[in-house]
Amino acid sequence: MIDACNSTSAVQTAVDLANTLKPIKGEDALETVEQLREFLDGHFPAEAPGSAAEQGAGPWRRLTRADLAEVRALRETVRAVLERASTDAAEAAALINGGLRDSRATPVLRHDDDRWWTEVTSDTDRCSAHLAATTLSALAAVMATLGPARLGVCAGPNCRGTFVDLSRNGSKQFCTRNCAHRASVAAYRSRRSPR
Repeated sequence: MIDACNSTSAVQTAVDLANTLKPIKGEDALETVEQLREFLDGHFPAEAPGSAAEQGAGPWRRLTRADLAEVRALRETVRAVLERASTDAAEAAALINGGLRDSRATPVLRHDDDRWWTEVTSDTDRCSAHLAATTLSALAAVMATLGPARLGVCAGPNCRGTFVDLSRNGSKQFCTRNCAHRASVAAYRSRRSPR
């Protein structure tokens, strides 16, 4: 499981999935099947020619409205984990465990060259199950190795973006540098304004 922390792609996929919903702005980047396809294409490498994915099987078969609905439900779970982990780790763990159970996630030991690692996969061909196994196992790995306080919500007053802090010192408070900069400028202006 430590490998999920060292390979940030699965963690970033979880954060990006949660952040497809921008609650303060009222924006949703997962409203259509095409948007789901774009999200998946941007977060998972292209399959090799002749693979099950190319032939319309497996988790990347032709996407449907049902796939979209399932991924949107998964997004709610991932977002809830990121929002609650630092304040209610037990609830976040229950959400992760339930999501992994529902997706029929299974750990698999893999070998490539001289390296061994574990990967969590799903034995079903549902897109949402594969995405759940990937994202929820990555968040579980972060909680187990770095602690639940590393999962959070942006401290920016006009932002509800989520993040995972994989830094050494664990001091991340903002989802992006832009939010951190805006907060810094606002604090500076507040100090400089006459009272």
